[in-house]
Amino acid sequence: MLNQNDTINKGDRNKIYFLVVVIIALLGTNAYLFFEGKQENERYVSINTEKDRLQLEVEKIEVELDKLNELNVQLSDKLVNEQSQAREKIAELKAALQKAELTKAELETVQGEVRNLRDFVRQHNERIILLERENASLKNEMDVLKETASLAEQQAKSLAEKNTELNAKVRASSALKASNVSVTAYRVKSNGRNIEVTRASTAKKLSVRFSIVPNALAEKNYHKIYLRVFDPAGNLIANENNMFEAEGEDMQYSTSTSISYNDDNTSYTMDWVNPNPFMKGTYTVIIYSDGYTMGRSEIELR
Repeated sequence: MLNQNDTINKGDRNKIYFLVVVIIALLGTNAYLFFEGKQENERYVSINTEKDRLQLEVEKIEVELDKLNELNVQLSDKLVNEQSQAREKIAELKAALQKAELTKAELETVQGEVRNLRDFVRQHNERIILLERENASLKNEMDVLKETASLAEQQAKSLAEKNTELNAKVRASSALKASNVSVTAYRVKSNGRNIEVTRASTAKKLSVRFSIVPNALAEKNYHKIYLRVFDPAGNLIANENNMFEAEGEDMQYSTSTSISYNDDNTSYTMDWVNPNPFMKGTYTVIIYSDGYTMGRSEIELR
């Protein structure tokens, strides 16, 4: 009887041992699956975190590239091509990082491309910044050159004005000046002989006699002499077609002649025949040469 109970007890104990082993196995399997799922979840979270970081990195690279557009720099064809390549790569990486899932290998590939892009854009930006600095330096040099040129132009203008003033003074100093200017009225006889008169009714012409003041600056050559005659009423007696320039103005003259100046105290005479009858009163004569007044005189006719 005891033996039968012992057999039954041993069978129960074996079943219990088997159940315990099964339970332990199930617990082990669940633990394995739990930890494996946890690791897989951690890997998924890690990949997503890296994707977010890479997306932020790509956006930062794009912002750095955009900042260069604010610089007023004329890019060479090479730099324009580099910038286009960088933007194409940014678009590719953005598209890759927007995928729902990335394998570890794909993520590592994207990581390498982002590093390469970052280095590429950094070097590209450095070249543009260097170009901008060179342009700024050239601009400063151009500004200095413009300022120097402007100063030189002002100096040249000032010098030209001084030269003009000096030339005017030289011309004025070298102009002939008359001395001992005298006017005599004459009537002309039928035989051509001149008779000095003092009455207006008998006068036919005026004879102006003058000498030249010695002037070492005056050109020893022929000089044009102009004579202007004013009647007692102050009216100029001249042909409107007879024009010359003096004292900076265009003037009419009554008669003109040319003299040879040799600075030898020669006396000169100019005759003027009045196309109109003489009037009683004072006639004024003014002589000009080299654009300036030489001298003047008057004669009174009764």
